[in-house]
Amino acid sequence: MRALITGGAGYFGSLLARKLRARGYQCRVLDINTPDDLPDGAEFVRCDIRDVRGVMNACSDVDVVHHNVAQVPLAKDPYQFESVNVGGMENILRGSKSQGVRKVIYTSSSAVFGVPKSLPVTEETAPNPAEAYGRAKASAEKLCHAYADNGLDVTIIRPRTILGHGRLGIFQILFEWVAEGRRIPVMGSGDNVYQFVHAYDLAETCIRAGERSGAAVYNCGAEQYGTMRQLLQALCDHADTGARIRSIPKALTVLGMKVTNRLGISPLADYHWLMYGESMYFDTSKMKKELDFVPVFSNEEMICESYDWYLKNRFAILQAGQGASMHRSALKQGVLKCLKWIS
Repeated sequence: MRALITGGAGYFGSLLARKLRARGYQCRVLDINTPDDLPDGAEFVRCDIRDVRGVMNACSDVDVVHHNVAQVPLAKDPYQFESVNVGGMENILRGSKSQGVRKVIYTSSSAVFGVPKSLPVTEETAPNPAEAYGRAKASAEKLCHAYADNGLDVTIIRPRTILGHGRLGIFQILFEWVAEGRRIPVMGSGDNVYQFVHAYDLAETCIRAGERSGAAVYNCGAEQYGTMRQLLQALCDHADTGARIRSIPKALTVLGMKVTNRLGISPLADYHWLMYGESMYFDTSKMKKELDFVPVFSNEEMICESYDWYLKNRFAILQAGQGASMHRSALKQGVLKCLKWIS
């Protein structure tokens, strides 16, 4: 099997490429950044996903395409949400169809649902994005359905928020606060039920979906999960640094996050203030039945594992600062630094 992995220098794409290579796949990695952990024997193609000709060439002689390139919410760039997340998707679908690719796997996002009106979210729940990133991902899904209707075998995977060792971005700020023994805020009581997914479980889901014929949509999330307060308390107990949970008023906090985001002094994106205090979890029965896979990691296991990895690599991460992939590097805390010092 020959696989093209787009976004292979990013957090999830690099992990997926390594896992595919270990399974015996011939791998071609496409990214604008050079991977620092390219699997042995894998081919690297430097290409912007918006480069139609380059993408077309990258799709040649490939059985399955795993499309992971995305401009993430932390980028806060509506133009790139559209050009990368939607235009790039169009290029991948066009290239795959013209080059005879057997299967396309698109890693979408739970952001397509915004704040769900009912839970759990199923594959039949209608997308209802509430911010620019989610709208772009939903538009990309519509392209997938259109190409599937015209004969291309496309499967959409919608993951919950991804965790696992090496996952940083906004989690790096949380881990740093816990390591320093700070108070960790939750909105209101923190009793909103929130599901995550481990990157290894997501990768296994993508690989199995890539080996199954027929267009489909799968929601992917942890089998064991609970409230936001339970998750953060488990992390604080595990770290044993004196960090503790602090409830903060939900309405006032959401307003503050909105304002500081608009002023450009907060690292948080629209999706963060929108969802941090809300419940969000998937019904994953379709994935488990059709792909014969049950996610292994619980919420608590994955966040503690991620924290432990951060501690071991903390010095190097802080020295390196921001990198090409926002999910693999430290973030500037902005106005959150003020909140940290009074916590």
